[in-house]
Amino acid sequence: MKKELLTRTECDVLRGIAIIGIFLHNYCHWLRPVVQENEYQYFKHNVDWFYQVLHSHWTGLLPFHILSFFGHYGVPVFLFLSAYGLTKKYESPEQNCQKPVSTLPVAGFIRYHWLKLFRMMIVGFVAFTMLDAITPGQHHYSVIDIIGQMGLFNNVLPHPDDIIWPGPYWFFGLMIQLYIVYRLFMYRRHWTWTVALILLCAAIQLACDPESDALNRWRYNCIGGILPFGAGLLYARYMRPWSMSTHIVVFIVSTIAVFLMSFTYLSWYLVPLAVCSAAISFVKILSAIPALSGKSSTWLTTGLAWMGSISAALFVCHPITRKIFIPISRGGDYYTGLLLYIISSICLAWLFKLLMKKIPNPSL
Repeated sequence: MKKELLTRTECDVLRGIAIIGIFLHNYCHWLRPVVQENEYQYFKHNVDWFYQVLHSHWTGLLPFHILSFFGHYGVPVFLFLSAYGLTKKYESPEQNCQKPVSTLPVAGFIRYHWLKLFRMMIVGFVAFTMLDAITPGQHHYSVIDIIGQMGLFNNVLPHPDDIIWPGPYWFFGLMIQLYIVYRLFMYRRHWTWTVALILLCAAIQLACDPESDALNRWRYNCIGGILPFGAGLLYARYMRPWSMSTHIVVFIVSTIAVFLMSFTYLSWYLVPLAVCSAAISFVKILSAIPALSGKSSTWLTTGLAWMGSISAALFVCHPITRKIFIPISRGGDYYTGLLLYIISSICLAWLFKLLMKKIPNPSL
């Protein structure tokens, strides 16, 4: 039997790592003394700011700076895993004991994945808008903003920074676009299609000014997510298992690359690949530790896998707890607010997961 590149547990651990980075980043970067990230645009000022922080006297805010600057790279890990899962599910049915998928109806496929995303999004959106309406600093929604969120197409509207609220929900629009791209241009097609898409999307972004609104809009949409998504598809199709010594080397080199490549504009585009390779190799190393100690798993693996199992619910609910507890950190009690945010977000995610199970699953 062919050995899986990534086991179910390893995928859960990767999701756990990704969601920890995302939900901590989405808290830390709201604090004004903290370094801001380069997620949709490349601001040299942010890079210089981060460099200055690292070379100055380290203060108690250093973890906040690191999480704010790098935490958003949990998104490429999710995109990588999404493409990996799609490829294994629909293109390699023999590996998960499913009947061969001879045809995959375009409309049915898009409808199925749209409903899966909507059933996750709507629970958090309803809860957040009610909280937002009765707390200070409520967002002013226009009708088209709400329709765009309900339809998962608000990414394509002008000024996405201002209309997508809560901010992290841009991910739902991104994912439905990538599902459509996968079905139309990647599903069971030659690898050159995927590579061509990656190169085309890279060219579109490189044609933009690093700090431009044009680059910001492209990166809110599938153009900015094709690189890790396409890498996940190619990994699932063509990668072969590596030795543990290779994973150790890859982890060290990739981790250093994530840091160094963030300091120049052109290499910044490739950071998501380094993040994904570092995360995968880290998980493989983590998976090998129990075998050396004679245990079935470590507490770290178990904990990260559990976080991965609630990652969807945690992603949906963390904007709610952020709005409640961010004033504490803004008032100067940085770690008090962060700790309360972490505890409350995880507990609420567990409850949201139970609630989301009550919503019927769509069928393909």
